[in-house]
Amino acid sequence: MSKVAVFNEKLENAGEIELPVKYSEVNPHNLYLYVKSYLAAVRSNTAHTKTRSEVSGGGKKPWRQKGRGGARAGSTRTNVWVGGGVSFGPSNERNYIQKINKKQKRLALERALFERAEQGKIFAVESIDIESGKTKDANSFINNFKVRDALIVGDLSSVDSLESAKRIQNTFLAYRNLTNCYAIDVSEINAYLVKVYSAVIIEKSALDKIIKEG
Repeated sequence: MSKVAVFNEKLENAGEIELPVKYSEVNPHNLYLYVKSYLAAVRSNTAHTKTRSEVSGGGKKPWRQKGRGGARAGSTRTNVWVGGGVSFGPSNERNYIQKINKKQKRLALERALFERAEQGKIFAVESIDIESGKTKDANSFINNFKVRDALIVGDLSSVDSLESAKRIQNTFLAYRNLTNCYAIDVSEINAYLVKVYSAVIIEKSALDKIIKEG
């Protein structure tokens, strides 16, 4: 079974959490399909060529139908004329979205978490809070785990007062200026983010919530 290291408030090792056995039994193809779908959804569809109906001009017949000894022509904007439309070119109306169902999304997340846990790159902490709101404190927090970059996952469901909301705001501001991390709420976690970052630093309550929802 894959295990997640647990750290206390002083960032001292305080035990382990075992991921459910079913995480290891998920077919990796579910993860592949989700990542493929995610990247397709964020793809920028900018390549576009104009068809003959979109090219300006060409409203007048170039020459009379008969009597010239040449081929007939109805418009200067057909695809066989220089400056005319393009046949079968790329269109910005193309939809690249590849749909996958809710179950596959969940299976992909479970597989991604399993693979990171197998590598020893998931760290469960009591809190990701940076109360000072300073980026240097956030950087120091991440450096404790000796990782190249990290996905920071918090649990915002505990927000119950203006004071706690301010504390969470300071925390996310502190992480925002760092290029080697990305801070999110547990409700935003997905398989792609788990795979794109080399490590996951997650609040214990958030990890418990993910396991429980499965």
